[in-house]
Amino acid sequence: MAVLTAVASVSFARAASDDPLAANDPIDAIDSAAPLSRWTWFGDLLARYDHVSGLPANREDLSRGRARARFGVDYALMPELEAGAAIKAAAGSDENRDNRRNNDNERSRAIGLDQLFVRWHPSETAEVALGKRPLPLELTPLVWDTDLRPTGVSGVQAFALGDYDRLSVVGGYFEGSQRYGDRSKLAAAQIGWRIHEGAPRRATFLLGFLHFSDLDRLALQGLARTNSVLRGRFLNNYHLVDLQAVGTTEIGGWPLELRVDAVRNVAADVARDGLRGSAILGTARRAGGIELGLSAQRIQRDAVLAAMNSDDWWFHSAARGVMPWVAYGVDANWWLRLAFFHERRDGLDEHTDRVLLDLNASF
Repeated sequence: MAVLTAVASVSFARAASDDPLAANDPIDAIDSAAPLSRWTWFGDLLARYDHVSGLPANREDLSRGRARARFGVDYALMPELEAGAAIKAAAGSDENRDNRRNNDNERSRAIGLDQLFVRWHPSETAEVALGKRPLPLELTPLVWDTDLRPTGVSGVQAFALGDYDRLSVVGGYFEGSQRYGDRSKLAAAQIGWRIHEGAPRRATFLLGFLHFSDLDRLALQGLARTNSVLRGRFLNNYHLVDLQAVGTTEIGGWPLELRVDAVRNVAADVARDGLRGSAILGTARRAGGIELGLSAQRIQRDAVLAAMNSDDWWFHSAARGVMPWVAYGVDANWWLRLAFFHERRDGLDEHTDRVLLDLNASF
């Protein structure tokens, strides 16, 4: 029997949305710089039912529930300097030994450190952070899973462009965030141009660069997934160029966001491109709010590092699929989401279908 599970999480910038477009906007981190009190507590909750059918190799359908809890605190050492830490615990109806074959990015059953960092705000438009925390780039599930917590150093700087536009620059160097003794490294940077920021009609353009290295352990531990491997090693390096365009407007009082994300692995000669498009109408982040969403993506085999992008999608590369969802805001803190995934791996005729039913909360 499938088990309904609960998840609690915490973050130290503004809590990120649990919809598939969740991203870590460096501008948000800057604008929330100094907490109002020396101690600030954060928390999220998620309850998930997961059912997958049409799995390759005539594998039986998968039905499970998983639980994860994160809880942490942010302490203001002084107005410009803060420190934070968070712990996480996970439990599920499946076993940790199943995580590899289920393409999971996190263990089903575990307890440990989720975040530990210090963050300095030298000005209202800049920040420097050191430690284990969410990646400070704004990326889609095509490229990165926002549940991962790399350890490293990063910096953000924003510049005003006239009265309504803003330019942001973020960069950093990070160590691996996967399991099984991951030793991978990531050098990353992103430039963002935000036009009419905060207005009902606005646009954002993001150009990112992600340079992964030291990937041998990922392949040896079975996390290459659908990427190309040869004799237990990746056939290609993963040096990604990621371009996003985002437009936001309103239709009859309903917010509408349209996003296109294109990625290329410039270190590969073939099967190196990925493309994702999405649309979100409405919002579930208020009482009685309704959100309707649709995303579609095509990822060639070596376009992205399959160990690091979203595990909500069953296939991490060499696949195509669509994901419609609907969400409802119970109140300002609680919301429900029902999502359906219809995917097909390259070389297969049959589709794999997935249903995720989530009950979320943030405090």
